[in-house]
Amino acid sequence: FGSSLCGQSLRKAGPATRSKQLAFAKMVERLTYRRHNRYNTNSNKCRTLRTPGGKLVLQVLKKKGKTPACGDCGKKLIGLPALRPIEYRRLKNRERRVSRAYGGSRCGKCVRSRIVRAFLIEEQKIVKQVLAEKAAALKDPADRKRGKNSK
Repeated sequence: FGSSLCGQSLRKAGPATRSKQLAFAKMVERLTYRRHNRYNTNSNKCRTLRTPGGKLVLQVLKKKGKTPACGDCGKKLIGLPALRPIEYRRLKNRERRVSRAYGGSRCGKCVRSRIVRAFLIEEQKIVKQVLAEKAAALKDPADRKRGKNSK
């Protein structure tokens, strides 16, 4: 073991550094993927585990789920779990949404603004109708007088 490790030879190093270098030079157990895909892709993430027998094995990790987001503003929805799509299908309906109008699809702030917008549009229609009736009421007496004169 006369070769140099990290730029120093083992002969010149003191006893404390020699033990550190030997620990550093110790071989690490190599692992291979246990499934068909042999590349480090997003769907093939693994972590090493030591079994009770002292053997190192690879454990395949699941992908992290994403919390559903509001369709209007894009913020994460509160009260819904972050799961993968297939796991959402396994959930009950009450676990998939919040008990509110547009629950599980839109956040509360956006629902409130939708309700206010709808209310204001309806109010505007009513105001237009009332103004049209007033204008018609003012116009009618003049039309009646003209009609009588022409006959």
